[in-house]
Parts: sequence; structure tokens; C-alpha cells
Amino acid sequence: MFEMLGLIASLILLMYLTMKGINIIVAAIISTILVAITGGLNLGTALSEHYMTGFTGYFKSWFLIFLLGAIFGKIMQETLAADSIANWVKNTLGPSRAVFAVVAAAAMMTYGGVSLFVVGFAVYPIAVSLFRVANLPHRFIPAALVFGSISFTMTAPGSPEIQNLIPTEFFGTKPTAGGVIGVLMALLIMVVGGIMLSRMVKKAVQNGETFSLPNQLGHNETAAALADEELEAQKPSHSTEPKELPNIIFAFLPLASVIALLNIVSNFTTPTTAALISLTSGIAIACLLMFKFLRGFWNALAKGSQDALVAVANTCAVVGFGSVAAQVSAFQSLVDALVSIPGPPLMGLAIAVTLICGITGSASGGLGIALPILAPVYMAQGMDPGAMHRISALASGGLDSLPHNGYVVTTIRAICGETHKRSYWPIFLLSVVLPTIVLVLATFLYTIF
Repeated sequence: MFEMLGLIASLILLMYLTMKGINIIVAAIISTILVAITGGLNLGTALSEHYMTGFTGYFKSWFLIFLLGAIFGKIMQETLAADSIANWVKNTLGPSRAVFAVVAAAAMMTYGGVSLFVVGFAVYPIAVSLFRVANLPHRFIPAALVFGSISFTMTAPGSPEIQNLIPTEFFGTKPTAGGVIGVLMALLIMVVGGIMLSRMVKKAVQNGETFSLPNQLGHNETAAALADEELEAQKPSHSTEPKELPNIIFAFLPLASVIALLNIVSNFTTPTTAALISLTSGIAIACLLMFKFLRGFWNALAKGSQDALVAVANTCAVVGFGSVAAQVSAFQSLVDALVSIPGPPLMGLAIAVTLICGITGSASGGLGIALPILAPVYMAQGMDPGAMHRISALASGGLDSLPHNGYVVTTIRAICGETHKRSYWPIFLLSVVLPTIVLVLATFLYTIF
């Protein structure tokens, strides 16, 4: 009982420290020390062996994917391809469909392999421009960005996002695993979520809410300035020429090539290798097609590398914590209880991945902790690898979006300058409640078909 209380306390501590803004690496090590002490583990062994084995193991497996994904995102940003796509969506759909336009722009870039954080910063100025013209409440912009970035794009079949690639290593599947049911679940989240977000915004407008930029301390003034520049660029009387952007076809081609190559090449080699090839090709195609817009190739490589190191180290820290927690007998008891849950066998996998991703506040980190332990158990039962892959991916996209999630915090605070109090509730409904309900439906469908 004491070990279980220690495990729960360490998980709560990790969530609390993260939500308080403590660096995730520091928070993970402090929480690791607590779980090791309460679990009766040798502290030196826990940190130097178990923690570092989990940390370095995840780094070894996924660093190159993080690296090329971050560089691809920076190249799309430096060539102004991301701006071109966002502007095309804005001009095509217009302010009358502002909410859908923001979601669509974020979804297109995310499904094409662009880093979430690059998408957030690229689309935010466009979102402000559209919401201002349509006079819609600013507090819904974080929800639109998060919904378009992570709720269905990162867990859908064929997605190049790492949350769809990690299960391939443990189940021996392809990125398209999960078949028709997986596609239907992604479409269900997209359609129902879009309707929910539109209705929430409409209701707020009916209640008298209008557009206004947040003024709280710490607002990202640079992002706000970019938004104002975007609004000014729309005005016919503006004295300067609009910024030249790449042709929209050229801007889309790198995204299309990443998706196509990933799903074609994965039929001939491992999905990880296919992802490396597709991302490298996307970088090369973007550079060749939009060379004249590329403002700093070497700078993009350097900045992308730095972003990749930070992102992968943060995730590795959480995986390292999970590796130590897995050594505590209470953790194994918890896993045994989840595996033995009455009902469809897939339900235990879904619940376990969901809970671990929620505890860590990271979809990829949660998968990195859960699947090494759970995959062998369920594979031994002879279950369909494709179904397990898609259930794991869908499960990673539910409770991971609780308030302490890194991308949620960054989007609300750093990108949009909002507060959790004003803007988190729509995110919770769209990126936690809806995907969790769809996960239950997917588990049922995979069980009967």
C-alpha cells in the first residue's frame, strides 16, 4: 500500500511541478527520486541505471525522427511555405468561416509532418486576423489551434507524427495500421469536434462576447505584433506591397511528398526508416522549390536541431521517470489490474495508455512508457496488431491534453497570451473528452469486426 501511495504521490508531484512551470527534466528527476525512495529502490541504481536506460533508449530510438521533423518544420517556416498555406486557407475560406479556416490550416500542416510548435506560431497571426474581422472571441483561438494540431491529425492512419510511428516499433505494423475503422474515427473526431467548436463560439457571440486581444502580464507581444501586421496587410490602403509568398502548389508539395513517401516506402522497409526518408525528401523538395525564399538554410538547420534536442530531452525525461516507476512492484500490480479488466481485451490497453499519457502529459512520452510493458502482453494473446496500433495511437491523444501538457501550455500562454481559466475548457472538450469517447467506440468496433 505504501508503494502504491508513493507511486500516486510521485505522479501527482510530476503533474503539479509541470503545471507550475518547472522544467520537465527537473520535475521528472524530483518525481523519480520520490518514487524510488517510496518504492524501496536503491536511489543510485534507480537514477544511474533504470532512469538513464529509459532516457537513452528513447533518445536512441527517436532522436533522428525528432531532428528531421523539427528541421522540416523550420524549413517550411523559413521558406515562408507555412505562411503561404495559412494565407491560402484564410483567403479561400474567409472570415465567415474563421474557425474552420484556423483548424484546417493547422491540420494540413500537422498531417504533413510540420512540428506542432511551428504550426502554432505560423497559424496564430492568421487566426487573430480572421477572428478580429469576424469579431469572434480571442479565447477560442487556442482551442482551434490545438484541435487542428493534435486531436485527429496525429493519431490518424498514415500520419507522419511520432504518435503514429511509435506503435509500429512494438506491433510490427505500418503507419496506415487500423484500416477503415481508424480513418472513420479520425473523421468522426474532425467533424463532431468542428461542430462543437463552432457552436461554442456561436454561443459565446450570442452572449455578447467580442474580439479583443488579451492584456494579461506575459502576453507574447511578438505574436500579437505579427497579428497586427497581418491585419494591416489586408487593408487596400496599406502603403507597402504585400509580402511575397511561395506559390501555394510549391508550398503544399513538400507536405504531400512526406505523407506519400512515408506510406509507400514503409511497404519496403521499416516505418522508422520510411519516416527518415520521407522527411529528408520533404526538406530537399522544399529547399529546391522555394530556394529564393529560403532566408537562412544553415540557421534553419541549427534552430531545428536545437528545437529537436529540447523536445526529445523533455520526452526522454518523462520516459526515464516511467522506467523507474516500472521497477516498483505497485506499478506491475497496476498493469496486471488493467490487463485483467473485464470486457474486451483491447479495453485494458486503451485504459492503460490513456492513463499513462495523462499522467505524463505527453502522448509520445506515455507511449514510450506504456508500450514496452504492454505490447508483449497483448501480442502474446494473439490480438490483431493493426487494431492494437490504432487503439494505442488514439489512446495517446486523450488525457495527454490535460492542463499540464507541454503543447497546451505553450499554445495558451506563449503563443496566444491567454490563460487556462479563459481558454482551457474548449480544449478539454475537444482534445480530451471527444477523443476519449471516440476511443471507447473504436475499441468496441475493433472488437466486433
